[in-house]
Amino acid sequence: MTRVIRKEYPRPQFVRAEWINLNGEWEFEYDDRDQGIAAGWYRGRTFSSRIQVPFCYQSELSGIGTTEFHDVVWYRRSFVLPEENSDRRWILHFGAVDYEAKVWVNGMLVASHEGGHTPFSADITFAAKVGENEIVVRAQDYSEDVCLPRGKQYWKEKSELIFYTRTTGIWQAVWLEPVADTFLQSVRFTPDIDSNEIRIRTLFGGRSPQGQGIKLRIHIAFNGETVSEDEIAVREEDETRAIRLHDFNDHGLGRWWTPEKPNLYDVRFTLLKKEQATDDVRSYFGMRKISVEDGKICLNNRPYYMKMVLDQGYFPGGILTAPTGDDLRRDVELTKEMGFNGARKHQKIEDPLYLYWCDKLGLLVWGEMANAYQYSEKYARRIVGEWQEAIERDYNHPCIVVWVPLNESWGIPNVLVDKRQQHHGLAMYHLTKSLDPTRLVISNDGWEHLKSDIATVHDYEWREEILAKRYATADNAIGSIAQNRWIYVPGFPYDGEPVQLSEFGGISFRATEKDGDGWGYSAAENPEDFLERLTRVMRPVLQSPALQGYCYTQLTDVEQEINGLLTFDRTPKLPLETIRRLNEGRFDSGSV
Repeated sequence: MTRVIRKEYPRPQFVRAEWINLNGEWEFEYDDRDQGIAAGWYRGRTFSSRIQVPFCYQSELSGIGTTEFHDVVWYRRSFVLPEENSDRRWILHFGAVDYEAKVWVNGMLVASHEGGHTPFSADITFAAKVGENEIVVRAQDYSEDVCLPRGKQYWKEKSELIFYTRTTGIWQAVWLEPVADTFLQSVRFTPDIDSNEIRIRTLFGGRSPQGQGIKLRIHIAFNGETVSEDEIAVREEDETRAIRLHDFNDHGLGRWWTPEKPNLYDVRFTLLKKEQATDDVRSYFGMRKISVEDGKICLNNRPYYMKMVLDQGYFPGGILTAPTGDDLRRDVELTKEMGFNGARKHQKIEDPLYLYWCDKLGLLVWGEMANAYQYSEKYARRIVGEWQEAIERDYNHPCIVVWVPLNESWGIPNVLVDKRQQHHGLAMYHLTKSLDPTRLVISNDGWEHLKSDIATVHDYEWREEILAKRYATADNAIGSIAQNRWIYVPGFPYDGEPVQLSEFGGISFRATEKDGDGWGYSAAENPEDFLERLTRVMRPVLQSPALQGYCYTQLTDVEQEINGLLTFDRTPKLPLETIRRLNEGRFDSGSV
């Protein structure tokens, strides 16, 4: 079996130097009769197959590569805890396991988690021992359940239309960290550019810090230069502090985060007990503000036009999991090289390393939940819990400027007339605002809005003259009934929100013979035809006086969809500079 290991540290916004990577080869077993728990598979059993973690069994890079339904799967591997860390706590981390997970260490249940796209951790200190240990994971998926928050994962064995191959089980990194008896569990950064302050909330794990004489040193630097250093007595397990960046006024806009200048502040947290360092965490933040002022979308209090691309986040060989960390970085680089300043991560809570590169290189992101397809009470419970975990995980990323809990009435297909589904859509908007009032929120992207901070429209019309007329004014856009859908649910009126075309284009083009047959919303025959069609849909959008941004569909081909600007293996269908010219509105400055 080819040995593929994701070697990079999995959580770049909260980094400890000492960790054990548990990616790589694990034992693996299907449990189609669901007998494993009753039969005690969680202790001392050897499984018959092998799999490369963190790749799901449906992927080629897992070493298995089948789309057959196997909704209960088991994993097993050993790990060794060194003698020198015998006095430390050990935290076991999972980036994502689709959909439900149970985890045992040496036969002891240490974690249960529901939600296929969000992380979870377990303190395994009292289950583990110095020397060799055993981890066993049971993952359960629900392949045919259309009330499951699944995103683009299809409920049939073979992908078709807009749906792709499913992911079952572990699909993001697994790792261990040794920590002190009292340790820094999480931090939350809330920038306030208007007051030149960064509010830092710290949450501690393990033994309560109260009464232990513990101090927290917070060192903030910009380009290697110290901006602030504070040493604070820790009195509570959950504290928030406001730190004024005194030199901020001297540098003005030069230190705010934007896609053009993605300035980041480096932070080092050191936990001190009796003046001895017991925990050390590296992080970062960006000073950035997203808002709507007088009907204009503003970044850092100035109007900002979003030029975005729809990014499904699927990868050849890995499905939802990028083969390497460099592949995630390259997607960000390609997006920027084509002249886009943002990406809408579609129906996927993306790997944190992708968001890190968006922070580092400068790319706006709309963070979107992986939706279910039908409504039920069970669906509502599932999505509310997982969406809260997604917001908590990604709150600190300055690149994320918009939250999208629902898309195109997925999960609420009868929202136009069903009061219960209307309440659910409104609840998701207000829940998101209650958890994060600093970002813009869209209740139902594309159509059938209830309450949204941006009026977004999905429109795959390809005739230039119709697009020009439809987006000549905001009223035209809102009244267009694009895709034969109301933009706002009757009874929930448009109230002057800024308008964006958050899906359009979708032009299919089979760049090479190896790309195979596929589909798009309109079809090009050759590179010249592809460029002409792109020009005809982008020109009226960029020249529209009503639109404040757009999102082109889409970044890459995905399986049977061939409507990407890049092929599935990330080969450009047109020169990157040609796409950049279109994004810059230079429609008559050259050919293919």
